[in-house]
Amino acid sequence: MRFATLSDDNPEVDFLHEIGSRMAAADPLHEVLAQVVEFTAALLRCDSCFVYVREDDQLVLRASKNPHPEVVDQLKILVGQGITGWVAEHREAVAVPRKAYEDPRFKPFGELPEDRFEAFLSVPLLSRANLVGVINVQHRLPHTYTRRQVRLISTVGFLVGAEIEGARLESEVSLLSQQLEARKIVERAKGILQRELGISEEDAYLTLQRQSRQRRRPMKEVAEAIVLSDGVRRGQAQVVRGASEDASACE
Repeated sequence: MRFATLSDDNPEVDFLHEIGSRMAAADPLHEVLAQVVEFTAALLRCDSCFVYVREDDQLVLRASKNPHPEVVDQLKILVGQGITGWVAEHREAVAVPRKAYEDPRFKPFGELPEDRFEAFLSVPLLSRANLVGVINVQHRLPHTYTRRQVRLISTVGFLVGAEIEGARLESEVSLLSQQLEARKIVERAKGILQRELGISEEDAYLTLQRQSRQRRRPMKEVAEAIVLSDGVRRGQAQVVRGASEDASACE
């Protein structure tokens, strides 16, 4: 669905329905963010639209109307830094109709042409009162943002905020699962080293740590190699033992 062709009667309702459908269909988060950027740009006829997602105490640029491959997923702003960071910190929308670059809260990035755009609208993305991101809209020329436009973008923020929060929680669960799996593998590798080398659990861990530093590889990968090698040795031993038993039976 292209937002440029939304119903002229009530395009906002069409969009909110579309965003809800996207989230219900469990579309990837980056696709939902791209839809938000596309709609916002069509509705406000803006020259720039950025979506930042909060990660710890930083805001990371995750979507942009204008192609900025060198900064998307790379540009980071501290909460409290610049207008965007101020909005994140205070959880309030900010609308600057002209000369946004002269606002005392403004922070230029140098590599972005948007630094010299006149009008600036920044709206927090919230989920159950928790800040999860910020939407920024900019115009090259002076532009007055109406209360209705601000409220509409804020409503979009509430919708997408819940989706971002869900994605963040899912990512955290996945990370914890990976950490647990890594810990299990390290424990197995420690047990193998203790058995094969006759050393203590602490010395086995220090051995893994030392090999990890020397090889410049994560400890999990070192542990996986030890577990795999042990499995191969055990398999070869079983083959030899089986062959020996067969030979004895034939005699």
